[in-house]
Amino acid sequence: MKVMLVDDEALALLALEKHLLRIGGMDIIGKYQNPEAALHAAMELRPDVIFLDIDMPVMSGIELAERLYACHAAMNIVFVTAYDTHAIKAFEVNAVDYLLKPLHPERLQTTITRLQLCQDRAPYMHKADSPPLLRCFSFLQFEREQPIHFAWRTTKAQELFAYLIHWRQKTIKKDTLLEMLWPDTDPKKGLTQLYSAIYQIRKLLESHEIPIEVHSIDKGYMLDVQQVRLDVDEWQKSLQDMPPLSLDTLAHHKELLELYRGDYLEDYDYIWAESERERLRAIWFQHAVRVANFMAESEFYAEALTLNYRIQQAFPDVEDIYWSLMKIYQAQGDYAAIKKQYTILCEILSEEFGTVPEPHITAWYEQCMVR
Repeated sequence: MKVMLVDDEALALLALEKHLLRIGGMDIIGKYQNPEAALHAAMELRPDVIFLDIDMPVMSGIELAERLYACHAAMNIVFVTAYDTHAIKAFEVNAVDYLLKPLHPERLQTTITRLQLCQDRAPYMHKADSPPLLRCFSFLQFEREQPIHFAWRTTKAQELFAYLIHWRQKTIKKDTLLEMLWPDTDPKKGLTQLYSAIYQIRKLLESHEIPIEVHSIDKGYMLDVQQVRLDVDEWQKSLQDMPPLSLDTLAHHKELLELYRGDYLEDYDYIWAESERERLRAIWFQHAVRVANFMAESEFYAEALTLNYRIQQAFPDVEDIYWSLMKIYQAQGDYAAIKKQYTILCEILSEEFGTVPEPHITAWYEQCMVR
């Protein structure tokens, strides 16, 4: 295990080094009193673990840890400090442990055991044949071979995770998160709750071996999801790459429709997700209508009816869906079903908008019913 030590006090560095050498099993590749020098050395030497003092001049250990994680996310950090007031902030940046000075050999041994477990587990973190899938349609859910259940301690932590997923690969300022999630909370208390939520997210991801990293960058957070698959991204990419509808490609288009299992994060009342939800709904609607029309034209009436009813359930105010259903029923000679669809359409338009069906639909209906 390659270890680096950082503390602005020379005696503290010497004491820590002696403790670690007594325990054994570690290669101490550098000792630094200057945080800037430690940062540059860490980027070059890539240690497995850094023991880091918090209270240092020029750059605090917390700030140094955030900058280290930004360039080397797999690095383990152990904070060593004379004060216990930094504990929440220390774990917020995903530290493996937090040690108080003066160091006790038994407590340090516990930390080393924890670090060894982290190292032993690392090669197996991504052992699955394919990356886990994060579903955002309908509700948040991870899937590897089976669905993975996340037991969120607070709804705020869940919403914070969803928001960072929403803005994946982008840095979101802490002030923005505080204003959105804790607008009426005292800033200091809100910051503590933010740190606690970030800590909970990291621990949940770690406990389920989900390869998502929460990076602390420039007074904000960024969610790195490059090692997982997102159903939203895969669906949009597949839709862009999908060949035109034909009898040969119909099955692939139907599979794509099924991937959209519900609206984007529809199980949660997140106002900030509404715009994206409506954008994706519109894309699905256009694709679903094209597939339903192709099915009807190809005389796959049962499948066309099923899909049109699904569209109708999601978009009950769209007149053309009722007309599509009526035309399919006409092809089947089911005039009672035509009348039922037209009656439902008239009732919805009257109750919701105080209007009647479009003239061309009414004209078609009246002509159709003259038998």
